[in-house]
Amino acid sequence: MNYAPSAIYDGLIAKCQQELDLLKKKKQNIAWLRLGIVIATALLARMVWDTSLAYIIGVIIIGIAAFLYAVSKDADVKSRMQHLKRLLTINKEELPVLDNKYYHRQTGAEFEPEVHPYANDFDVFGKASLYQYINRCTSEQGKHLLATHLLNATDKQTILATQEAVKEITPAVEWRQQLEAYGMADALTHETEERITAWLVKPDIYTQRYWRIVCYIYPVLTLGIGALYLLGILPSTLFSLSLLIFIIFSFSFSKKIHTVWQLLSRIVPQADTLYKQLEQVEVNDFKSALISEIKQSIQSDNAVKASAEIRELKNILGRFDARLNVFAFFFLNTFLLWDLRQLVSLNNWKNKNKHALPNWFDAIAKTELLSSLATLSFNNPSWIFPEIADEHFTLAGEAIGHPLIPADKRVTNSFSTEGISKVSIITGSNMGGKSTFLRSVGVNIVFALMGAPVCASSFKVSVVKLMSSMRIADNLADNTSTFYAELKKLRTIIESVNQHEKVYILLDEILRGTNSLDRHTGSKALIKQMILQQAVATIATHDVELAQLEQDFPHAISNYHFDVQVTNDELYFDYKLKPGICKSLNASILMKKIGIEL
Repeated sequence: MNYAPSAIYDGLIAKCQQELDLLKKKKQNIAWLRLGIVIATALLARMVWDTSLAYIIGVIIIGIAAFLYAVSKDADVKSRMQHLKRLLTINKEELPVLDNKYYHRQTGAEFEPEVHPYANDFDVFGKASLYQYINRCTSEQGKHLLATHLLNATDKQTILATQEAVKEITPAVEWRQQLEAYGMADALTHETEERITAWLVKPDIYTQRYWRIVCYIYPVLTLGIGALYLLGILPSTLFSLSLLIFIIFSFSFSKKIHTVWQLLSRIVPQADTLYKQLEQVEVNDFKSALISEIKQSIQSDNAVKASAEIRELKNILGRFDARLNVFAFFFLNTFLLWDLRQLVSLNNWKNKNKHALPNWFDAIAKTELLSSLATLSFNNPSWIFPEIADEHFTLAGEAIGHPLIPADKRVTNSFSTEGISKVSIITGSNMGGKSTFLRSVGVNIVFALMGAPVCASSFKVSVVKLMSSMRIADNLADNTSTFYAELKKLRTIIESVNQHEKVYILLDEILRGTNSLDRHTGSKALIKQMILQQAVATIATHDVELAQLEQDFPHAISNYHFDVQVTNDELYFDYKLKPGICKSLNASILMKKIGIEL
């Protein structure tokens, strides 16, 4: 695609700022209008003060109505301004991300597993991580789903469906940003979903038909008696007795109803978020199978739009939260049986939507995941969507680069391996690029197997279980040495190899925690075992003697290297992968530079 992401973000910033400036002026005008209404109402009331009570009341009622209308318009403008500010934030944050300045974003550290086949080696979570770079989810459900996909490959059908959906929504920048901005207002949480789910399975109370009739008859009775008292027809003693009865009757329900309210209290802001995000999902006209499936999953049993249903729930819960205002709730419950009315409405709503509601949070999570991957694709127009191979094992890529290295500093390489019982051995100098290359291959496989674009000019890979051993650290708390920590990780890899699982293994400096003889012997034995067990691996090592195994296994082992050029005792690295065994090593030069006399 031929476009400049930064130019599009700059244009959207200008557009949002222009609309925001107009709304600021509109808000000022509304403020003056409200003042004008107050002054006009006061003046008109004074003008008719000596006429009749009906005129005075009429002027005051009209003035209050006009003032409340202006207040509602002001609230609408304020809400729109807040939404535009969130959109501005989104666009302004994307600009530094284009320059690989994203370390301030959420790290996803809470999702990092203690033990995983590759998460720590490929910086999946934490500062300067894949999660930090990719994530555009606002809901806890979406963030969790993104983390799950980063940690686990999906099947080929799901990968291809995800690719199709991501390709379709990549150009829809404003649609994606609207979804994200709605989510930023009050992000959906697991707690809210759990509370709603608990309510759905909780047995309903006051479901008998006559309680609905009571809700209609009761306010007629209470308000009628109140009117008779105000008109002087009903004596105060009888009214007081009636009021006491109303209070006792209306609040007799509250204890049972309170348990329902506890489950659903104060979730109106998140209900509003869910409503707006669902509406955003519904308004799209995308045709890809995965997005169509998501839209289908949120349809209610009664064919009413999910957003309309959740908006109704939000309104009911908003009325239910009148309990938070003691004085208003006392009046509403005493004269209108407020608690019971809202509970009856909730029961009716639950019966209509209890089967569809669980899908709505899931739909938002899936849509946010696709939106995050689409933003990744949009921000990197030179990246491509990989081909997913059927056979095991295929890996072939041209101009493979590490996604988290800035484009102006990134050095790309081409690499391929095909078939089973294949081990690629990469020898090379210190700092020559071996580890970065392994991570480049690994990270792009992670992206490919979650349906995301990859940093390459072409890329083909099989669906595979990715395993690695690259970054090993000791653990003083567990009294675990570096060597033993690596052995534990290698044991997991060996078990998968011996079980003939479809794995692709990336290893960097095997058995680095032991002496050179044991290290060479153990590494040699591991390579032979992987070949015999039909595994596929790429291994980076300083031990050039391991490359000699190619003579014993010419069809199984391929040698590659990264070399270094030396000019006037200065080192020059080109970070380019080359065939064959490395001939130039740099350790002696580096040691001389720090003062070791060789």
